[in-house]
Amino acid sequence: MDPGLYIAASGMLAEQVRQSQLANNLANASTPGYEPQQAVQSSFGALLLSNTATGQTIGAINTGVKISGTVIDANPTPLQSTGQPLDFGIAGAGYFAVRTTAGVRYTRDGQFQSNSAGQLVDQNGNAVLSQTGQPIPVDAQGRVSPTALGLFNVPNAQPQGNTLLAGTAAGAATGTVKQGQLNESGVDPVLTMTDMISSLRAYQAGQTAIQTIDQTMQENASSVPAL
Repeated sequence: MDPGLYIAASGMLAEQVRQSQLANNLANASTPGYEPQQAVQSSFGALLLSNTATGQTIGAINTGVKISGTVIDANPTPLQSTGQPLDFGIAGAGYFAVRTTAGVRYTRDGQFQSNSAGQLVDQNGNAVLSQTGQPIPVDAQGRVSPTALGLFNVPNAQPQGNTLLAGTAAGAATGTVKQGQLNESGVDPVLTMTDMISSLRAYQAGQTAIQTIDQTMQENASSVPAL
């Protein structure tokens, strides 16, 4: 089997994953605090080629690419004023912490509210945590002091949904909590659309390569003289 088929196919599969992530980023272009996800591509091991008659080394050929992981763009985003007392943004670095059924998760989406128990929660009902990991009470006027919210440094955070991240906090972050404001989405719609077009062209190039190799193999097979 021509190794070019595997190389082209692996590239197409990688671009499918990339297209899915770019589409998800674009869908969250207006989601507060959303951090864009990026697929990291790496190459499979190289295949060493040698002369079948003499054994002399000819060289190596790359055997394709794969998605080796996902990273997020954690650069701080601008703040947008909402005037809502339970909206909180982060000026600088850091993440809010919420307690979910799967454990503590981190987010920059500060669109919070009060639950029936008078505690600060996110849009999914997860309790927002203080710096000591405790739920935060909302006062009788429906307000919370910005200093009550924990702000955590989470290196190497991994996506766990559109705005939630998993990771291990490494102490307090250096950012500042701002009340009545929300972080904008980190998605640049124009740049994302450009990347989607580039990814689609790379996918189409893989299709063309497979079609060309297939045609060449058919021509070679038909040219073999009958025994």
